[in-house]
Amino acid sequence: MKQNIGRVEFSQFPNLSQTSCQEDDVSTYDQHLNALYSDFESRFEDILTMVLPPWIINPYGDIEETNVIIQEELTDLGTNEELKVQFKNGYQQFWLQNNTPVTYPV
Repeated sequence: MKQNIGRVEFSQFPNLSQTSCQEDDVSTYDQHLNALYSDFESRFEDILTMVLPPWIINPYGDIEETNVIIQEELTDLGTNEELKVQFKNGYQQFWLQNNTPVTYPV
């Protein structure tokens, strides 16, 4: 969006494209988007740099690279047919269920 605004292309902003903008206005919008980007970058730095182990994204995949305790729980998890069905709705919903962290605490 910032690059488009810099080129005075307002396709993402239909209301703005219907008005006439002066170069000062475009500069202000550009500065605002830069500030917003910097703010998001600093606020969410921990999330942006987070590395998720493969077994979190797909607990039914290859478990060779995990430690023994996690392997045992993942093996139990892999044989649980009810949870396999629920996993098809996405891994976020799967891990956020109330019974999953209780049954598989590691």
